[in-house]
Order: sequence, then structure tokens, then C-alpha cells
Amino acid sequence: MSGFVEIDGSYLEGGGQALRNALALSVILNRPVRVVKIRANRPKPGLSHQHLHGVNLLRDISNAEVKGNVLNSTELTFTPHTIIGSMYKVDTRTAASITLVYQMVMPVLLFSGTTSRIDVMGGTNVSYSPQVEYMQQVLLPNLKRFGVNFDLKVLHHGFYPRGNGRCLLEVAPVRFLNAVQINDFGQFRAVKGSAYYAGRLPKCIAFDMQHSAEREIHRLWPDHECTIKVFKLPPDKVRDNGAGIILTAVTSTGCTLGVATVGEKNIDGHMIGSNSSCELAGYIKNEICVDTHMQDQLIIYMALAKGCSSIRSGALTKHTRTAIYVAELMAGVKFNIEYGNFGQTLISCEGMGHCNAYM
Repeated sequence: MSGFVEIDGSYLEGGGQALRNALALSVILNRPVRVVKIRANRPKPGLSHQHLHGVNLLRDISNAEVKGNVLNSTELTFTPHTIIGSMYKVDTRTAASITLVYQMVMPVLLFSGTTSRIDVMGGTNVSYSPQVEYMQQVLLPNLKRFGVNFDLKVLHHGFYPRGNGRCLLEVAPVRFLNAVQINDFGQFRAVKGSAYYAGRLPKCIAFDMQHSAEREIHRLWPDHECTIKVFKLPPDKVRDNGAGIILTAVTSTGCTLGVATVGEKNIDGHMIGSNSSCELAGYIKNEICVDTHMQDQLIIYMALAKGCSSIRSGALTKHTRTAIYVAELMAGVKFNIEYGNFGQTLISCEGMGHCNAYM
């Protein structure tokens, strides 16, 4: 199909990452795209409810012509026309991840002509996706380095399987994205976090998460602050049972790293707290500046930024390699990877310096 950039959705990670980034860059750069083999490496290939809602939202934002936007479709063509900043509302009617819908549209709305608000109903805390607290406490401070600012309000929490969550995201436009250098760890300062529970679950689950996480951090760094609060989500803000933990570490140079985990069936608070704190401790010990979960999310911003960006992270994930594959095809940029000691990886890119045509 002449004029279309073709993206292989089965590449590496083979999930929704290629689709999300390809369509976001398609709208921002006004480049028609054709995505084939969508989510080919998943047990149920093709567009899920979550991805379909994201596709249709981007269609509305960009007044795009779309073919293949039906449930379970494995091929999609997308021809955008403009970027319309406005108020949009999406009801997934499932526990589909709210944060992954936001991940798809937020880069686009940065290049609109006015502040946008996106009201989405679905799952705020579900497996295999960023938790809403991670987006608020870890993604936001990292994106602020690019000059990005957003406000995310949780109006109602939603857990698997029913969802029923609701969030409101407000995104302010930018003229361009600043290049970033997130490669100097500095000195580890403190760990903060929260362990929550909801519905009919006993509070001991949250206290187990708190105690296990604090014990691990204090064992390794007895002189450093580690404060994890325990609280119950109010009944008027959540309908179902749920529990989880969010931990963040900050350094003297402004690095913000995080781990957010939601409990599944047969929740073991001690295990969740221990695993989460051990993961965060690994980042701190190896002086990682960008955690594993943030790594892939920054690629699209690095590709669009004005100037050379670099981030120091751990081993490249398949999500990150997929994001790089899409960015290089769509934006014509080149990412460089340098491997260092203790599993460190330096990811750098001379961004294309894309400017907002609506400002």
C-alpha cells in the first residue's frame, strides 16, 4: 500500500506496544501507517477491548480514516488528518487498563493546540500494565524533564475482573520536547510508598506488604529513610476487593525510580512486599537511573525531542526494543545502545526535534 509505513506487530514483544507507539507517531507526524500481525505473540491475537478503545480514541482525536478497527482484528490501516485537543470520554466496560489507553494518546495531545482532558473508565490497577499510582508518582517526574506536564485524578479505583475504575487526565500542549540526560544516579536518598487494600480484604494484607518491604530496605540501608503508609481505599471510591503497593526511590540528582504491584488471587502480602522491595533495591544497588518499567515509555519522547537524549537503565526489555523499532521506522531517528557494568545500559538518541504545528 503506497504511502503507508508498515509496522510488524509480531516484532519481539509482539503485544500492544508496537500498535500504541505506531499510531501515536502516525498522528503526531501525520504519516499513514499499516500495522500487521497485531499482538501476534499473545494467547488471543488481534485487537482487544483496550486496544480497540485506544484506536478509536486516536481516530476521533485525529479525524483519521481507519480500516480494521474491529475486535480481534490483526491488521489495521490508519490515516490521520489533524490533532484536535478537546474533552474526550471512553468507557471500556471492562477492566481494560486505563493507563495503557493514556499511554497511547498522551504523546499525541502534547502536540495539539489546547489543553485536553481524557475521561476513561476501566481498570486502574490491573496486571500486565502500569498501575495508576506509578503513572502519577514515577512517570510524571520523568516526563517533566522533557517539559511535559499532566494532571491525573483517580475518581474511582477499578480492579480485575469488573473494572469500574475512572480517571481524568489533563494534558497541556508543548511547543517541543526538551532533550534529557537521565544518566547520573548521584546518591540514593530515600524510599517512600504506600500499601493499600480495598473491599472485604483484611488490613493485615497491607501491613504484611509494608513490613516486608521496609524490612528489606532497612536491611540494606539502615540509615536511609523508608516510609510506607498503609491505608484502605474508601468504599465510595472502589466497589471490589483489591490490594497493592507502590514504592518509589529518589536520588540526589532527581532520579525517580519505582515499582508498583497489584495483588492477584490468593494475595500474599509478604511476598508482594518482599518482591517489590527487592526489585527496587536492585535498581538502587546498580545505580540505575531509569527503572525497567519506565524504560520503554520514554523511547517515543526521546525520538521526538529536540537534541540528544540519553538514559541509563538496566538490560533492554523486549518492550523497549519494540518501541525503538517503531520509532526508528516512523521518525527516522537512530538509537544507540552502550552496555556497561552491573547490567547497566545507556540508551541515547538524537531526537528529530518535532515542533507543535498548532502553537
